[in-house]
This record gives sequence, C-alpha cells and structure tokens, in this order.
Amino acid sequence: MTEHDYEDLGLVAGLEIHQQLDTATKLFCQCPTTLREPEESTRSFSRYLHPTRSELGELDDAAVEESMVEREFEYLAYDTTCLVEEDDEPPHELDAEALETTLEVAQLMDMRPVDQAHVMRKIVVDGSNTSGFQRSTLIATDGEIETSDGPIGIEDLLLEEESAQRVEETDAGVRYSLDRLGIPLVEIGTGPDISTPEQALEAAERIGMLLRSTGKVKRGLGTIRQDVNVSIAEGARVEIKGVQSLDDIDDIVRNEVARQVELVDIRDELEDRDASVDEIVDVSDVFSDTESGVIGGALGSGGSVMAVRLAGFDGLVGREIAPDRRLGTEFSDHAKRHGAGGIFHTDELPAYGVTDDEVAALRDAVGATENDAVAIVAAETDVAKTAIDAVAARAGTALQGVPEETRGANDDGTTRYLRPLPGAARMYPETDVQPVEPDPSEVREPELLTEKVERYQDEYDLGAGLAEQVAYGEYMPLFEDVVADGIDPTLAATTLESTLTELRRDDVPVERLSRDHLEEVFGMADSGDLAREGVPDLLRALANDPTRSAEAAAEAAGLGSAGEDEVRDAVVEVVERNEAQVESEGMQAFSGLMGECMGALRGKADGDLVSELLREEIQKRS
Repeated sequence: MTEHDYEDLGLVAGLEIHQQLDTATKLFCQCPTTLREPEESTRSFSRYLHPTRSELGELDDAAVEESMVEREFEYLAYDTTCLVEEDDEPPHELDAEALETTLEVAQLMDMRPVDQAHVMRKIVVDGSNTSGFQRSTLIATDGEIETSDGPIGIEDLLLEEESAQRVEETDAGVRYSLDRLGIPLVEIGTGPDISTPEQALEAAERIGMLLRSTGKVKRGLGTIRQDVNVSIAEGARVEIKGVQSLDDIDDIVRNEVARQVELVDIRDELEDRDASVDEIVDVSDVFSDTESGVIGGALGSGGSVMAVRLAGFDGLVGREIAPDRRLGTEFSDHAKRHGAGGIFHTDELPAYGVTDDEVAALRDAVGATENDAVAIVAAETDVAKTAIDAVAARAGTALQGVPEETRGANDDGTTRYLRPLPGAARMYPETDVQPVEPDPSEVREPELLTEKVERYQDEYDLGAGLAEQVAYGEYMPLFEDVVADGIDPTLAATTLESTLTELRRDDVPVERLSRDHLEEVFGMADSGDLAREGVPDLLRALANDPTRSAEAAAEAAGLGSAGEDEVRDAVVEVVERNEAQVESEGMQAFSGLMGECMGALRGKADGDLVSELLREEIQKRS
C-alpha cells in the first residue's frame, strides 16, 4: 500500500468508542444483562418500523433510506427479558449502577459532568430497536487524553442502551434477539484531533485501558466497538461503523485515506472528460435470449434489466480504490441497499454469461460511445428501477468526489456503504424517563491498570508478566476481591491467568465456571480442604458439571486434602516400590519419584509437603 503524507493530505480523524458496562441489570429495566442462545427463546413477535419526524417536522435522511426497503423484523424473547425491551411497557428510571460507572469513566478522562442529564431518543429503523429509536443520555463533556503525538479532546460521554442482537436474515426481513437490547453502553466521542493512523490506534488503546480500569465493563467479542470518522482536505467526512478489533483501526484509517485519494483522482479525471450521468433505460429486450444465469433468472421471473449510461466513465468504474474494491463496488453497494443482488458494468463485461454481442447491443440501446461505461441491474422490476436510480445517484456524486456517508467496516480493513450520514433530525427528547442530576462527588476515581501492575508487583510480589496479565485480564475484579478476603495472591493470580488458560486449551468449557465456583475453590484451598495441586482438577470437574458446588464436586472426584499421615503413607509406598533405584541413585531419584507420589495422591496433597516427606524417606534409605 502506498504510504501517504497525512499532514499534506490534511487528514482529520476522530473516534467513537462504544463499550458495554458489566452491570447487574439493564439500563431501563430490572432484567439481567445475560446473553442467551436463540434456541432458548420462549416466544417471538414481529414488527414493521418506519421513520418519524423530529419536533421540527424533519425526517432524518439515513432513516428514510433505511425504510425504503420494507422488511419484517422478528424478535426472540426470553424468560430473562420483559415488556420494556418489547416496547410494550414504558422504560423505568435510569440504572444507578450504570450512571455511577459512567461518572467513573468521566473522571478518568478529566471530563465535566452535566448538571442535569436528559434522556433523548435517537431514531433507528434498521430493526435493532423494537421502538424504532435508541435511548441516549449525555453525561459529561470537555475531557482529554494524552498520546505520544499530543493530547486528544474527548468531546462527549453518553450513556446509551445497547441494540438487539442480529441473529440472521429471513425471507421476510431480519431476526433479532432481545437478550442484548437494553444492556448499558457508554459512547465516548473524541474531537477531530487525530492526524495519523498510528495516533488513532494509540488513542483507542488508551481509551480501552481507561475503560477496563473501572473493572466494570464487559469483556469479549462484540462488547466493545469502535467507529472512526475520517476525512482529508479534498475529501469528505466519512463515518466508519463497527470496527470490532482495536488492532484494525490504523489499517481502517489508512485504507479510507487511500480510498478518498482515489475518489478525488477519479473526480478530476471525470471533470477532464466532461463526464455525466444519463437517464435510466429499460434494456430487457437486449437480453431476451441471454445465457447469463443472473439476468435470465430475473427476466424469467417477470423482472427487468435497467441500465444507465455513464458518459466518460469508461475504465473508471473498474478502477481499484481500495484492496479488492473498485468504483463499481461502490455502485453495487448502493444497489444492494435497495434490494438488488448487485450490478454488472461494461468495464467487466463480457463475463458472467454476457456475450460480446450483448455488450454491443447494450451500448447501442443507451447510446454509449467507447468513452462511456454502462451499468445494469437485473431484478424484479420495482427493485431494478429503485436500485439503478441509486447507482445513477452514486455515479453522480463521483463527479463531485467523495460523498459524506456512513460505511461499515469489513474484516480485511476495507469498508462498504451503509447509509447517508445521520443528521440532527434523528434526536428528540424521551418523555417517559425523568432527568437525573449526576453527583460526581460520590464517585471514586478508579486506579489505572498501569498503576495496578506496579502495585501487584510491590504489594503481592507477583512477577511483572503475571501482574500485567492479571491487571489487564477479565478476572481482575475477582482477583482483587478474593485477595482482599485473604486468598494468597500468587494462588489467585496463577489460577485465573494460567490454570484457566491451560484448561481452555484442553477444551475444558471454562466459560461455564461462575464467579461463585471460583470463589468456592479458592476458599477450599485457603482453608486446607483442597490441596493447591487439586485446583485444576476441581475446576475441570466443575466446568463439566456446573450444577454442583465445589465441595460436592471435590468429594465426587476424591479431591479432598490429605492429612500428613496419609501423605507419608503414600510416599513410603512409592519409595519402597522403588527401593532398588533409591539405594543406587540416592537423591538423584527424587525427581522421578516426586511425580509418582503426586500421581498417587491425585492432587490431594500440597507439593511442598510431599517434597519434604519424600526427601526424608530417600535420605533414610541412601
């Protein structure tokens, strides 16, 4: 990839970080924030959504485009969801735990809380909210974080409800799951202060560290999402939604800059060619005998083939503007948004069963010269007309350069068109929830993860690597709680960060282990009812049958802690069985016999005690 001079291009970027909070209940009801499997659903219902006007009578462009394709939205409900998620009951008051955590985040970013927080409705008609809007509340403004290239402003911190989880496409529309809808979510928006891809990545990492420092955010895939706003001086602001991995942010910015540079170059070339976009033409007759499966299938179902001449576009529709994406891909994205499967264009034809003769006839039908390109859509007639109109509109914006729009992040670091940028018309007050007055004086400022690493080394004598694993790991809050209750820090740290990892690698379903399971295991080890060496086996047993208590699982697996006499008897038996080896090798036999002793005791004895007794017995016989 060409490395651009970002300062010369006038790169301006900003971030929006969305992070789920790990609260006991949802933002506007008392339902748990637990995710479920779709097959656990107890019932379902369907809705159709349409955009509503703002208080000023305006309609949001993004919502209007979303509603142009009529779809049925099906929702899966559970015994852990209620009528609030279904929009059949008014929302309850704002969750106090979520508000407190949000204020902690505000403190970490030196933000100024608002005097009074008002819940707003943000229009969303893609089906991800049963109500047709998302509830969002501004909590704090005017913060700042530091990066190696200078400070970045934090413009706003909002507390929002998470959307419903998309399960799958259906014949009628989309199926969603209500388990995720309503989970508290913070949205952090930076200022347009980011000037390089590397700084964008550093800023996202810094914000992620600050969020995890609270110990109150959810972890795992899908619990944090990054949106990136990118523009260059001759381009336009583009919002890129749904970057799942922090590591992708710098590549997303690089690819978007490269895409905008290419679109500006195409604009200049089109201007030199005096390019234009013609009217739509029905060219179904051209393909009446086609062997193209896509086109023939559309016509055979009573559909049509609609075309548009793109004067002066020859060779540019097929031009690559991002890795494996061309200007024609942009056109196709718009066609797909209006129900079509995609487009064909003359920069790639003949192909896909379309012959040279059909291409020539197509050009004649729309009056195209050798300098022109032609794009076609084959689909049900109404869809074909709507989709080709969208293609023509997008071709028209190519004459101006880079369109302002919202795009979705792809796994390869490229992006795709989603919808127009939202405007102010999408926000209006929520009248069912009373305003709240945030009180930051009652909120503690969390210890930073970087500070925890140092404290764990100094206070608990953990190694630097283990201390960092614990501080940045998902079990950090549990570690702090059990250590405060007197559990040995080394036992807690190695169990949470090493033992569980090893069990996971052995395909043990450790995700079934609850906080209660882990606390019970630590308690048994601390009281002497379980040898430390038995911890992995007990965790394995609990993961395989999480319905049992730790005590019951230990008894069933024979994992109780052996007394000194029982341990000595086992050691003596091993030594006597290997008496000849002991007499000939002496203490050199220790290593092999130690393993045999531990195996005989099956994790019921502490290794230090076994080692001590084994040395005694070997010395007696040497």
